[in-house]
Amino acid sequence: MSERRKRLHELLLALINKQNNLELIEDDSEKFTYTFHEKDSRDFSKVIERNRKILKKYQSLIRTAVTLDALMDSENEKNFKINN
Repeated sequence: MSERRKRLHELLLALINKQNNLELIEDDSEKFTYTFHEKDSRDFSKVIERNRKILKKYQSLIRTAVTLDALMDSENEKNFKINN
């Protein structure tokens, strides 16, 4: 694994550990409908909306990790130029 990829993984794990109640996407539609009332179980738009929100949260965490990694790289480059 490359050094950058390893750093991204570590940043992402640190961000995930800071989260409270991070929801996971289920792979079985029966599990999705289990949390809804029987009359709402036919309304999968709620399930889709829930999944969309979860995915946006994951995307936000990944973007934050990539941004932090890029900032660390730029700081390291600046320090390297200053010291040389």
